[in-house]
Amino acid sequence: MLTAILTDIHANREAFDAVMKAVAASGAARIVLLGDLVGYGPDPGYIVERAAELAARGALMIRGNHDDAALTGPAGMSELARDAILWTSEQLAQDHRDFLRGLPLSAEDGALLFVHDSADQPGRWHYVHDVEAASRCLAASTARTVFCGHTHVPLIFYALRGNTPVRFAPLDGVAAPLPAARRHVVVVGSVGQPRDGNPAACFALFDDDAAEVTMVRVPYDVERTAARIEAAGLPPWLGMRLRIGR
Repeated sequence: MLTAILTDIHANREAFDAVMKAVAASGAARIVLLGDLVGYGPDPGYIVERAAELAARGALMIRGNHDDAALTGPAGMSELARDAILWTSEQLAQDHRDFLRGLPLSAEDGALLFVHDSADQPGRWHYVHDVEAASRCLAASTARTVFCGHTHVPLIFYALRGNTPVRFAPLDGVAAPLPAARRHVVVVGSVGQPRDGNPAACFALFDDDAAEVTMVRVPYDVERTAARIEAAGLPPWLGMRLRIGR
């Protein structure tokens, strides 16, 4: 079965719509959203409503740190993130808030664990960006494969049980094996704000029959999103980040 895994949409309507077209074309039977539906982008209400529709049809949803901050406040965030989340909070209706509040921090599915940040204290918003963080993530779970987001940079960490993980940067559009003899942390790239130097939206296709995962890149109208960020009164740098993929 193919599962489409999306994360870090960040209220980017154009990127989300383009990715959902690619998901439909892929034939994926299941959809998972790993959080950060909102924050940074100009369409928080639209994204939450589309996510709620997907959830009603059986998609699995996880809450991210920006989703949480939109409800509780931007404590500890950078200035850009804080300004964006304060604006975002003002755009959300009560039903949007209720939906975000009801999302879990993690979800298990057999040998898989889905989480926004890390299996190591979900909700403390630890980044899995290096071998040490991947080791802590795997040590905190018995799952064979952990899927997470949060960093906006696609990575895979492989580990034989009891051994230090090995970091691997997957190639766009090329399936990476997830052998049963190893454990894995799959860090899925961002739909709405990629930070690996490639401005194209990113999502993952996980094939559990073939035991492999592919990072799929989807171009979208970045200039339209950037213009709408500025028109909304959000910091212009948020649009520039989309243009350069940083």
